[in-house]
Amino acid sequence: MTETTITRTGAYRPRPISFLKVDESAGWRLKFYGITAEGERPRPELVKTAELLAPTALPSPAAHSGGDDPYDIDRYGVGFVIVHDAPDYAFVLYHWWAGENEIHQRIFSALPNRLGAMRPHPTPAIGCVWELAVTDFERRAWLQDVLTNADGPDVEAYLAEHFEGEI
Repeated sequence: MTETTITRTGAYRPRPISFLKVDESAGWRLKFYGITAEGERPRPELVKTAELLAPTALPSPAAHSGGDDPYDIDRYGVGFVIVHDAPDYAFVLYHWWAGENEIHQRIFSALPNRLGAMRPHPTPAIGCVWELAVTDFERRAWLQDVLTNADGPDVEAYLAEHFEGEI
């Protein structure tokens, strides 16, 4: 058995994760979260970039009833956005619920000083340890408020749930 070597670029540092808002855009209702390596919240210009990009980053129309094509599944116009102001890149992760129990995702990135060049991220990444904390919380909230709710799916309760903390 060979030993795996992992070269770290520095010591792990917790990052604050903050709930920013619920935003409505192009038929979508999206929970916005911010993560930053420095400070409490991401730069306002990065959040604004994420808001402006949402209508083109997300499928249209927001709510859609799947047709006869098994790959054309329902989506509900509900999701969450993670705005991560990292030292090396600015990331925006768009997530939406579809097919009852699936999270779909698109990641966009840019150099921190070139937010106008935000484009689809070039790797098949699904998220870093900080971003995945939000995704895990959102999975649990969807499960609780939509999938296992004894009174039936409650999207409003889901949208009212949010995560804040330091990971």
